[in-house]
Amino acid sequence: MIRASCPEPTARTPTERCITPAMRYHHDMRHFILALCLAAPATAQTIETDLELVLLADASGSIDADELAFQRQSYATAITDPAVVAAIENTLYGSIAVTYVEWATNQATVVDWTIIANMQSAESFANALIGPPRQAGGRNAIGSALLYGMAQIEGNDIRGFRRVIDFSGDSMGNSYGPPITVARDEVLANGITINALPILRGGQIGQNLPEAYEQSIIGGPNAFVMPAQSGPEFTDAVRRKLILEIAGTTPQTQLASLLLDRLQEGQ
Repeated sequence: MIRASCPEPTARTPTERCITPAMRYHHDMRHFILALCLAAPATAQTIETDLELVLLADASGSIDADELAFQRQSYATAITDPAVVAAIENTLYGSIAVTYVEWATNQATVVDWTIIANMQSAESFANALIGPPRQAGGRNAIGSALLYGMAQIEGNDIRGFRRVIDFSGDSMGNSYGPPITVARDEVLANGITINALPILRGGQIGQNLPEAYEQSIIGGPNAFVMPAQSGPEFTDAVRRKLILEIAGTTPQTQLASLLLDRLQEGQ
């Protein structure tokens, strides 16, 4: 056996520490383990952030290819708006987690969970949103869409201070899957807020879509409905809705008025 020898303490070095091979080994191993932890994929650890946000966008038969592309571009434009990025940076954690899902009879994740903390990460999310092929289609299944959004939140490796599904659609049709209110109640029971963006089209008769969404879809702390006209106004509505969701407030508050006034000034 090789024994480590240490010099006797001297008057010049009365407290000098003797480093033996065994001590050096344990010291090096601690650094090695720390390096492994830092190099591990993010999905192997729980990521804490201010908000987990599912953008649940309509891709049913009433949304043609041009409208689908326009919706994606609107969200890409909104998420990279300087005011939206500033709102993200000003949250408690300085970041949010976002995924973009399209729904119809089935549901399809277009962009998986992404941590957005600055303009660079916002642009990465926006770029990923443009281009993937359409994978959702068919008739409306709002109840199934809400449950899919919930599953995305429950099944990730992210722990958000708040959890929100941002639902958009142009009808109350539900030709497949569970009833809307049953699905909504299950989502709310799991501590997830649902907000809604009803898309208003010319010629819709006999249905107050914002009122229907308020009664049957939204729920949870600070839940709200923000109607949007189809066309150019849609982008602005998405931008305003994101600002309020990131801030955790509703359109009726003084904070919302302040935030939206600043947004208007910056445009």
